[in-house]
Parts: sequence; C-alpha cells; structure tokens
Amino acid sequence: MNTRPREAVPRMRPLEVLDLDPLMAIERSAYSHPWTEAIFRDCLRAGYTCWAMEQQGELTGYAVTSLAVGEYHILNLTVRPESQGRGYGRFLLRALVNWAQTQSAETAFLEVRPSNRAALALYLSEGFNEVGLRKGYYPAARGREDALVMARVL
Repeated sequence: MNTRPREAVPRMRPLEVLDLDPLMAIERSAYSHPWTEAIFRDCLRAGYTCWAMEQQGELTGYAVTSLAVGEYHILNLTVRPESQGRGYGRFLLRALVNWAQTQSAETAFLEVRPSNRAALALYLSEGFNEVGLRKGYYPAARGREDALVMARVL
C-alpha cells in the first residue's frame, strides 16, 4: 500500500514580475552560478516566453524560452531542488514542448552541462539528441564547463 499522499498536478501560467522574489530563491538554491534578477527582468521586458509552474499556489519551477523562425530555445528550465526527482521537470519540459508545437515550432533546442546527469537523462528520454558542443559555455567552480547542445524535432 502506498502511504505517500498524492500531490496535486502542477499548473502552468505566464511568469510575472511578482514571481521574481520566489523565483530568485529557487534560482540561487538550484545553481552555483545563478542567473541574476536583472537577467530575468530583461527576459520579461524583451518578450521572451516565460513560464511559472506552481503547485497549490506555490512556485515549484519556471522556464524562460524564446521562439523565432520555427526554432524554440529553452534557455532556463528549473525545478526547486526540494521538488526534484518527482517528475516536475518532465512535466515542465512536456508543457514547453506542447506549447511550442501549438506555435508551429519545428525544432526545440537547449544547452545542458554534461555534469548535470539528471537533466541530461531527462532530455534524452524526452527525445532530445546531442547536436553540438559549446566549449567553456558555463561558469564553473574551477573555470568553465562545456555545454552539450541538444535538439528535438517537434
């Protein structure tokens, strides 16, 4: 018998400026080199498609994406650390891909650290394939880390 309570299905909605305080708390706890609040503000101001994933009214994750000329770029996909490993990243990724398909995007792209094995496994399991390498793309504790460029035909 499963005694673990069922969690409510997350809800997706557009990210708003009012979400930046809880978003930044998640961003800082999830990454050694987090994006700054100014980067998120610039993304919102520039019209990037920014998503909030919430559960029972609480921000659980978010994504920053860009769509242009049939190409959908997932620039930031984050689930708060204490909620990772429960399928929220998969839920968020699938919601992004579904939305991109409704917008007639042809291909989705993203970058991932090779050291982020959980994210890499998720992307591979959802049909993304490695299509390139960006040398020294990410800041790291000891210099720079490469990024795997991944893509999926939509």
